Amino acid sequence: MAKLYFRHGAMNSGKSTALLQAAFNYEERGQRVLLAKAQVDTKGDAQVLSRLGISRAVDLLIAPDDDVRARFQALATGTEPEALVGNVELPPVACLLVDEAQFLTPEQVEDLLRIAVLDGVPVLAYGIRTDFRTHSFPGSARLLELAHSLEELKTICRCGRKAMFNARKVDGQFVFAGDQVAIDGEVNYESLCGACYLRFSDGVLG
Repeated sequence: MAKLYFRHGAMNSGKSTALLQAAFNYEERGQRVLLAKAQVDTKGDAQVLSRLGISRAVDLLIAPDDDVRARFQALATGTEPEALVGNVELPPVACLLVDEAQFLTPEQVEDLLRIAVLDGVPVLAYGIRTDFRTHSFPGSARLLELAHSLEELKTICRCGRKAMFNARKVDGQFVFAGDQVAIDGEVNYESLCGACYLRFSDGVLG
């Protein structure tokens, strides 16, 4: 049975790089993959961007009201306009790779599980667990509940400890209030360990 995987980590832990490497590994073996990401992540528009400077266009931008399984099936079979395959018979999809999965709705995460279990296609979802106030994103919370496999991608804090939290900075200063979603370009983020996060937040969580 195919599985749903959630590979999570703090900001700058290499999630997008790992996703692009996974896609390369599948395709090096002649297998077809589809890449998707949440539309709310406007960084890179319709591309997955890695801090290493590599990028790749996604096959599916997921809007908040999308039926993810229906759109996946249409792309997989070539019936969705984005497929643009004419009468060419498409090979089966070996894997669905999802970037910025924390921005999906809980219902869309449930669709990812259905794609894995009912359609037999492994789904590798990459994202962060919590926002800058240490609260779960709805998509991440559902992934933690449903994924067959959880894997943490690690990065380090400025002090050298393992980073756990995503701190938001505006004009170079840490802020601990505001909307849950603010994409890079509007603000900046820094991954911090628990000790540094509490030091900068004056001991406040959330």
